[in-house]
Amino acid sequence: MKTDLRKNKLFMSLLTASLLVVMTACGAKTADPAATATPTPAAATTPAPEAKADAHTQYPLTVKDATGQEFKFDKAPERIVSVSPAETESLFALGLGDKIVGVSDYDDYPEEAKSKPKMGSITKPTVEALIGAKPDIVFTGVSMKEATVEELRKVGIQIFKVEPKTLDDVMNNIVLYGQITDANEAAQKIVTKMKQEIELVQSAVKDVKPEDRKKVLLEFSPGWTVGKGEFMSELITIAGGVNVAAELGITGWAEMNEELIIQQNPQVILYADKLVDDKSKKTLETLIRERASWSKVDAIVKNQLFGLDVNSLSRPGPRVTEGLLQVAKALYPDLVK
Repeated sequence: MKTDLRKNKLFMSLLTASLLVVMTACGAKTADPAATATPTPAAATTPAPEAKADAHTQYPLTVKDATGQEFKFDKAPERIVSVSPAETESLFALGLGDKIVGVSDYDDYPEEAKSKPKMGSITKPTVEALIGAKPDIVFTGVSMKEATVEELRKVGIQIFKVEPKTLDDVMNNIVLYGQITDANEAAQKIVTKMKQEIELVQSAVKDVKPEDRKKVLLEFSPGWTVGKGEFMSELITIAGGVNVAAELGITGWAEMNEELIIQQNPQVILYADKLVDDKSKKTLETLIRERASWSKVDAIVKNQLFGLDVNSLSRPGPRVTEGLLQVAKALYPDLVK
């Protein structure tokens, strides 16, 4: 498919908030990631208690978001805006499409999201558009900095931010959205499916001995990887792999030290499929394979490079466990069917 330059800018803008969440399946180009920063852990959202699938939310409901802001809902919101692709996916999966009155410019899944009114950037949406949508609540995720959230609140916009770091965080957020919107049954169905996919992978790789676990490098943009403390690193661990970036003590999203990566000698390299580098116009896979200094790396020698669908892998929403299955099948194709 033809690469979309605007989606390239989106891909790297996410790194300003420390988490890649919105690359499109059609492919994206890269941009300069120099403006990225290591995230400061945010306050946890209100833990979502285990709810009965058929239970209705009891209002008023009071919850806190990742910034520590308290929200009181007297009833289920009727007009919802989401300016985060992962949150948009979650809300649509909950069956709330008819209540969504605005999304970010880059929300592209499900198909219905593309036709919703656009609110602007995922990092700093258009204030006028948000106010004009007259939302009862605006949901945002890891791509928006807390300072921006506070700016929007000062002009009267009720914005609820999440900052998932683990798969449990992702599932808890979905359950919480279900409570806020009185979509508890749908939330439980989604989380049940996600847990089943996690258990499928865990069961498949449970007999892999520690010394046999494959060493993995995840390169999501040329020269950039992810270390411990992020859910994408957790995907590698659950899939029975060892994240070489985490082994090097890397935390969060970071530029690679090629010499140290080579010393780690990854056995598998996972990369963003169909991503094209702006400068060289080459795919990320080609760039990796053409690195002369990497010629003796096990993954290169044994052709263990796998391009993965970045949307399902990197968006902390209902499809993230599909990303987990991708990772597991790449690492252990004989074990994970």
